[in-house]
Amino acid sequence: ITVSKQGTYRTEFTTTQPNMQGNSKSTFTFNATLKNQTAEQQLYALMAEAPRGWNVIFKANYKQATSAQVAPNASENISVDITAPSNVKAGTYKIPVIATTGSTSAQLEFEVVITGSYRIELTTPQDITAGDTRKLELVVLNTGSAELKDIQLSANKPIDWEVSFEPSKLDRLAPGDKANVTAVLKASRQALPGDYVTKITARAPEADTTTDFRISVKTPMITGWIGVVVILAA
Repeated sequence: ITVSKQGTYRTEFTTTQPNMQGNSKSTFTFNATLKNQTAEQQLYALMAEAPRGWNVIFKANYKQATSAQVAPNASENISVDITAPSNVKAGTYKIPVIATTGSTSAQLEFEVVITGSYRIELTTPQDITAGDTRKLELVVLNTGSAELKDIQLSANKPIDWEVSFEPSKLDRLAPGDKANVTAVLKASRQALPGDYVTKITARAPEADTTTDFRISVKTPMITGWIGVVVILAA
């Protein structure tokens, strides 16, 4: 009796860490092991069934690849880098990945938990007269997909200018929502006519934004009349 062992046409695709959590800007790197349990060398095509907009990159031997060659009864370490689209909503996403040949295949499913993206914007106009107080209407926008809490407002202003905010902070701002904030700005009496830059920052623990606002300072009307009187007197 002659007995010969041909092996099984079976492949194993396994990982010890199938789940990761992070925000939408994170890169989720999973490590997997591809084991060829057949009696022949196999060239595996590596594919992912990711939702639209997601990016999946396979790496074999630390090099980006779309396939991996594995000897009989041998294993190959495969790393999988997964990135989400920038506008992804908070939630749990399943990413199936497949290693396949013409005769055998194996599938592995990764789970990515998105805690949300954190983005914030700040907008406003304006111009002001030297020595005057002007109220500027600011709009704080949560353009991310997660709630922002404890948003503080501050300003980097020209010398001798005064800036305060009403309110000075926002307790919370839901995704897609906006809030109006009034900036009370007083220009220095010694400010010369021209453009001045005031940096206004909206800062939360998770995200912040700083916007430069160019404020045009005009000469007070009284100064203009004094000039006219001086010219007439001359």
